[in-house]
This record gives sequence, C-alpha cells and structure tokens, in this order.
Amino acid sequence: MTTSHGHAGVIVFSHGNSFVGGTYSKVFKGLRSRGYHVHAVERFGHNPDFPVTNNWPHLVDELTDYAGRVAAQAQQGVYLVGHSLGGILSLMCAAKHPRLGGFPVLGVILLDSPLVGGWRSPTIGLIKKTPLIQRFSPARASHRRRQRWPDRAAVLESFQKKKQFAKWDPQVLQDYVQHGFRDVHDGDGQHVELAFSRDIESAIYNTLPHNVPRLLSKHPLQMPLAFIRGTHSFEMEQLGEGPLRRLLGKTPGDRWQEIEGTHLYPMEKPLETAERIHHAILAIQASTR
Repeated sequence: MTTSHGHAGVIVFSHGNSFVGGTYSKVFKGLRSRGYHVHAVERFGHNPDFPVTNNWPHLVDELTDYAGRVAAQAQQGVYLVGHSLGGILSLMCAAKHPRLGGFPVLGVILLDSPLVGGWRSPTIGLIKKTPLIQRFSPARASHRRRQRWPDRAAVLESFQKKKQFAKWDPQVLQDYVQHGFRDVHDGDGQHVELAFSRDIESAIYNTLPHNVPRLLSKHPLQMPLAFIRGTHSFEMEQLGEGPLRRLLGKTPGDRWQEIEGTHLYPMEKPLETAERIHHAILAIQASTR
C-alpha cells in the first residue's frame, strides 16, 4: 500500500541504548527498498537540552521534537518504530502526543522493547532510589565498557572476537564500527572512541521508566500498536510479555510477531527485521479500516 504522496509511508526510527542510529543502516535499506521514507534519531541523551533523568521525560521530548519536525516537513502522519529503548520512547511519545507536527501518529512498532508492568512497576521504582539499582541494572557492565581504540580496524578486530557479536550480520557490524565511534585527536594522539557515552548509556539503564502503565492509563493509545520480539530475548524473559500482550489484545494477528534471535535481532537479521516491520505496518493499516 502506498500513500497519496507516492510512497509506502514515513517511519521515524529510534535506536536501542548505546547503538547510534547509523548502526541500523541495513534495516533502513530494507525498508527504503519497499518505498518507506526513513528518518532516525542518531543519539538519544547527548543533547544537553534533553538530559537523561528518571523515567526519561526529556528523551521523550527529544523524540517528540524530532518526529514533529519530520511529520511537518513530510506533511503527513508517521509511524514510530523503535528498538528496545527506542520502542519504549516511541510508545511514550505516541501516548502523550498522538499528533506530531500537526499530523497523526499512524502506529507504533516496538522491536523487543520490554515494558515494566504489574508488581514490577512499584518494585523497580523503589529499587531505583537505592544503590541496589547498580546490582540489577545492565549499567553494572556498561559503566566499565572499554572506550578507546587506536583505530577502527582495531575496533572491528576486537568486536569480531566477541561471542555476543558472532551472530551479527557482517555489514551491520561494519556500520556499527563506522557510525558508533568517533575520531579523536588529543594529548594522547589520534585514536577512536565510543560515540555513545558509556556514562549516558549507564544513566539510561538506571532510570528505566517504571511508570508506563500509569502513563497509558492517563493517556490511552489512540493508534494501533505492534510488537516484534526475539525468540531468545533474555530481556523479554526478565520482564515478561504480560504488559504488551494486554496492550495488543487477544487477536493481534501480525501486530504480534517473533523473529528467531536474541534481543539484538535487528543486528542479527536486519533484512528480515525490515520485512517484519513492513508486515506490522500492513497489519496496522488493516486494523484501522
């Protein structure tokens, strides 16, 4: 299906924590081959106008500002699509702002974005107020993450040896090395370092929203929701499917899909991810007829 503007639709994509937008270039290529116009936030949390704080209100504002400008320029509604962190931000943005730039949010697609709900909401809310968050949060690893390499070739060699990157599509890993690191020349000479600050990554983990159910109670979604999970996602196993299943209802059809893979399936199977996003959009369109 194409829009009156002659293409399949406009997508605003939001990345997962620590992975800049350019990491998903192969996913975007797959979507553009199907006629979508894709726009992506490059790095959440690094603009001082939108700092990382508890429950991410300013990150939601950052997405709202960006997506509003995209919609206004395109002169049509947009689909908000996000991976992990980006999916949660997309959901919160759409709930609070069903219209962006004067145009409707047509649908929201979450890529393996687990929601904190049920008894976990107050529990995590309390834990975030104590040092215990350092024990339970992924930040316990991210704050020790290596930051500096002599050059991109050394980065690629290092990551190719890591077990967690073995399943990645080779082009996605190349894109991550290209976009996820920046050239630096300082007193230590020329080198490359992480473009996504590990301190900001850790802060995002430690301030994970526990208030999404309350937000959705106050601002019910006015557009269809779709969800695509990895079959071997540890993150989804940790927080469970319950809150998402309830949001999608009993007969979601292709608005609920699964891909063989981990939480990072967009990096493992980028073209299949693009295909699944396309089918989710078709299901969203069918549900509004």
